[in-house]
Amino acid sequence: MDKRIIVGITGASGIVYGLRALQLLRDCSVQTHLVISKSAKLTLHHELDMSLADLESLASEVHPTSHIGASIASGSFPTAGMLIAPCSVRTMSEIATGVTSTLLTRAADVVLKERRRLVLMVRETPLHTGHLRTMTRLSEMGAVIAPPVPAFYTRPQTLDDMVTQTVGRALDLFDLEHGQVIRWQGDSVP
Repeated sequence: MDKRIIVGITGASGIVYGLRALQLLRDCSVQTHLVISKSAKLTLHHELDMSLADLESLASEVHPTSHIGASIASGSFPTAGMLIAPCSVRTMSEIATGVTSTLLTRAADVVLKERRRLVLMVRETPLHTGHLRTMTRLSEMGAVIAPPVPAFYTRPQTLDDMVTQTVGRALDLFDLEHGQVIRWQGDSVP
């Protein structure tokens, strides 16, 4: 396993995005370091017929959100970056202010300070001006804001198709080839 990516899962609706990210990363032989917020554990119960243990089993290593001394809390621990899928507005706001209260937000802060890739699949709509300003602030700090927006040019047949395409595009931001994204081939000229 050459690459190491931190995967954060928050309590925003859309826990399936984090699940699919772990599955695709495992298939790419990427070492994953998972941290799940307390709220995400509740969301898992409401959105998926899956146990926490089954979700955690997809990761190479799982870190409790309260373990501030974990490897991923230090810039000396090399990673390709961090994907937070889904990312709640609360998590996004903590990262933007640098006032981190959990390992999940501390790890994201470390990724930013080390100038590594931080991808936030922010799951909230509609957005008010404060949300937009927070996103702008994070973008200026080097984060990539990648809301899970489906691509319909792929002609998805199922919700699973849309989730896989969306997560696959987020993983593209880490220069990973996983073979799950339908690529635009361009229009043929009439």
